[in-house]
Formats: sequence, C-alpha cells, structure tokens
Amino acid sequence: MSYKKIIPFINAENETEGSLIQLAQNYCFSGADELFIYNYSKIEREQEEFLAALKKIDKCIDIPFFAGLYVGRFEDVKKAFYTGAGRVVIKYEISPDEGVIKEAVGRFGSDKIMIEIDEEFPFDKVAFPVDTLLLKHVDTGEFLQKKIVNSGKNVVIRDSLLRNDLEDLLRLERVQGVSTNYYENKDLFKVKNAMKALGIPMNTFESSMSFSEFKTDENGLVPCIVQDYRTNQVLMLAYMNEESFNLTCSTGRMTYYSRSRQELWCKGDTSGHYQYVMGLSLDCDNDTLLAKVHQIGAACHTGSYSCFFKELAKKDYIDTNPLTILEEDFATILNRKENPKEGSYTNYLFTKGIDKILKKCGEEASEIIIAAKNPDAEELKYEIADFLYHMMVLMAECGLTWEDVTRELANRR
Repeated sequence: MSYKKIIPFINAENETEGSLIQLAQNYCFSGADELFIYNYSKIEREQEEFLAALKKIDKCIDIPFFAGLYVGRFEDVKKAFYTGAGRVVIKYEISPDEGVIKEAVGRFGSDKIMIEIDEEFPFDKVAFPVDTLLLKHVDTGEFLQKKIVNSGKNVVIRDSLLRNDLEDLLRLERVQGVSTNYYENKDLFKVKNAMKALGIPMNTFESSMSFSEFKTDENGLVPCIVQDYRTNQVLMLAYMNEESFNLTCSTGRMTYYSRSRQELWCKGDTSGHYQYVMGLSLDCDNDTLLAKVHQIGAACHTGSYSCFFKELAKKDYIDTNPLTILEEDFATILNRKENPKEGSYTNYLFTKGIDKILKKCGEEASEIIIAAKNPDAEELKYEIADFLYHMMVLMAECGLTWEDVTRELANRR
C-alpha cells in the first residue's frame, strides 16, 4: 500500500553536530517517516562538517534520510551517498549543471536523485531526468495540482505549514509527502493518526487484529516478549492489557501493565530508557506477543542491557549464525588491535600496516577466483573464509564496523 509521508526537514546551517543528532533522533522516535537534512553552503569546510554530521546521524536513526547539499561536481553527490543518505537533493537554483545531474542519475538511478525547485519554476516544462521533485511550496490550488500532474513526476512538497494546510497538500495527486519543520517537539504519531482518520493513507502502528481477538489470562493480560530489533537479543518479558496495547500502537512506545502496581507504565518514563516499537507479532495460539524494539539504554532495572543475564546451564555448541560469528570474530580482531598479543598473526598484519593488509586482501581475492574454477566447492569455502578474515582486518584498520557495511547494503535495497 502506498502511504503519504511526513518528512521533517532540518536546516543544518549554523547548527552544532550534537544538536543535529538530537533533533534527528527526536523526529525519528516521534513518528517521522523520513528526514530531509540540508546545508547548501558552498564553503568546503562547512560542507565537510555537514557530511561528517550526516554519517553520525545515520548511525543514530532507524528511518531513511535524504541529504541536500551544494553540488558543483559529481564527487559531491558521491560523498553525500557515502554518509548513508538514501537520496540526494540537488537544489537547481544553485546547482543547475545538467551534465552533473545526468551523471549522478546515470550512476545512482533516477529514484535516488531529487531536484529541489520553487513552485514558481516552470517544472512542468522541463524534462528533469529524475523520478521525484522536491517542491518548495507557495500556495495550494488547482493550478499547482495541474502543474504537478503535467510534470509527470512524483513530488515531495517542502512547506512551513503556517496555513495549516497539511491535509490539502497530502491529498494532491502524485504528492508522496510533505517536508516541514512545523512539527519540531511534537508527537507525529498523533498527526499521522489524525490524517488517517480523515481518510489519508498514513504509515501508523495499526494492528491487523484487535485485542479482543487475543487469548488473555483471567486478568485480561497477555505476555509480551521483547527483542532488540537489530540483534534479536531477548531483552525482557512484561504484560499488556487492552489499554496498554492500544497505547503502544498509538504512541510507538512500549507501554505495559504492571501486575504488582496494578497500573499502566510506559517503559522509560522514569529511567529515560524508552523502547521504540519496530514491529509487533502474535504467536500461533494468539496468546503471546513478540515486540521488536529500538532500546534506549538498558532494558533491565539492574542496568543490564537484557534482563536475561543469569546463566543457569549451558551446553557447548558450535554457533554457525553468520551474524554472530562475523561480529564475534571482528570483536576479536579489534581486541588484538587494542591489546596486542605476542605471536598473533593479526597483530603482525597491524604492525606491517595498510599496504601489507591490502596485499593480503588482493592475494585472497585471487585465491577465490582460482578456487571457484575448481568443481569442488570445499576449497572455495576456505578461500572465502580467508578473504573475510583479512577483509575484517582491513575494516578494523580503516575504522569501519559491520554495522557500517550492513547499513550501506540496506540503503541499496
């Protein structure tokens, strides 16, 4: 289903890095669908500071963002994508070089580059090679709707909403969403629920089943298992009644029912360790909920990240989960870098430096090619494992993590 989006914009000019990160997180957890973050300064130092801030923002939020910056050459677009941005906005007024625009579209795709223009611009007469325009709005009306339709482009409207016309803008044909700073420090879930009540499709936490269809205990409660959405680590177990379940869906924050205090409690109201909902599922018997959350701070009142830290019994086994294996091996490599161990091959590579590490990566890549020509796949798996090890050493040397790499892969989907 195609949803209309609310996309807060953040003007990064003259803002500190810390304030940008905090604002981006606030928007993310209050219900924003995406973010538009921009700084159109032509000063190289300010450009670099902006790109550095975007990289840190990418690590702190769970929603897509698109970046607007001054584009004087194709390299500027590449640098913007390297921050983790899902799309890059080129402001046509200050970056009208059609050659650069075409090169960027040819390299990254027409869906990844957006052109920002003012409403007065005759955009319906220009054959921009992009799928989506970012339109700085002036007035709503049939004339604007006609221009949008005639352009054949999808549109995101950038607007202050001082006329309180969000509904009118979202109802316009081919308008994907509205980008605004009107909702700073406001609950966007309430705004989206209000728009949904008016018949506008919005992406909200609306359950596909009502609580009345759940199988509850004699007190009207269902247990809820809570997992970290990134690692699937089980964090805690709590209980919900109908009111807490509905509040969880409407606010995007995990809210439970305390059996001991006989009252509702929103996780984090006291500690600040909120749990932001990423997904809710119900088991086959309709009597147990599973919540995947973005956990802020610790889930356990003891200060432990997970409540399940008391190991009672354990059998030795080989963990072949690729996610945990790669993370654990990488952690070992980082430990060797920080705490050198005599006789360690990993420390030998770090001591020799980047050129030696690159040489080994090249050699192992060549070994993969040779092994792949062999009909026996056994040799190939060994060579791939060797390459992955040396690649992780290179990642550690260059300050990258698996999360950096996997987020980049996720941005390409």
